[in-house]
Amino acid sequence: MADTDRRAEIAVIGGTGFYEFFEDATEITVNTPYGHPSDAISVGTIAGKRVAFLPRHGKKHQYPPHMVNYRANLWALKQLGVRRVLGPCAVGSLQPDVRPGDFVFCDQFVDRTTGRKDTFYDGPKTVHLSSADPYCEELRKMGIAAAKELGLRYHPDGTMVVIQGPRFSTRAESKWFSSMGWKVVNMTGYPEVMLARELGMCYLNVSLITDYDVGLEGRPDIKPVTAEEVTKVFMEHNEKLKDLMRRIIESIRATVQCSCHEELERVLS
Repeated sequence: MADTDRRAEIAVIGGTGFYEFFEDATEITVNTPYGHPSDAISVGTIAGKRVAFLPRHGKKHQYPPHMVNYRANLWALKQLGVRRVLGPCAVGSLQPDVRPGDFVFCDQFVDRTTGRKDTFYDGPKTVHLSSADPYCEELRKMGIAAAKELGLRYHPDGTMVVIQGPRFSTRAESKWFSSMGWKVVNMTGYPEVMLARELGMCYLNVSLITDYDVGLEGRPDIKPVTAEEVTKVFMEHNEKLKDLMRRIIESIRATVQCSCHEELERVLS
């Protein structure tokens, strides 16, 4: 295999229900100091750009959220030359106006996970990176523009609360999350984004709303979420999501205009 077949500048990490992206691609295995990634990585070309695709949970959904090897996934993509990461995922809505089938481009997260390996810097070198603005603003603007062009229902910003999983929220937890004004709830948004930042890669979250978490107050017809319902709704909108990913990839410029990598360079210098 030629070295160019193992190179990519953009990566898509597929979430629940998003296990394949290319019709014709080279499948490669990447070894990392952190173990094996979730699955083999497919590398292909979209709009003249080399793109890597990795299913976050594995092609058979064999890794639940708390068992995903996030460090191996991001390290493997960096080894391929990836500089921009698109992270689509299934999420539950915490607000009535954010409906199933909508897309949300999150700009903040709240971490409620425990015990996850969430840094590459375990010592002896200590690195403190800011997470004030964790998502790439340049990529988020491209995502919003692409959603608008495709006529999709979307929300340009929002806070994702990331829970440990694999269980869903209690009614009390969901009520608390909603009262805080947080927009979506998810199980995989952290530490993926911060690991990307630690490797100097830009990261875009694209959340697809699949449910209303524990339901909506005053709406007895809307029941608490189930795993089956998440997969069902995600699959119903999977092609729209793939079209959105392709449109974003088409709009990505060769030169990086953001400052995502600058802080890491400063801290390490």
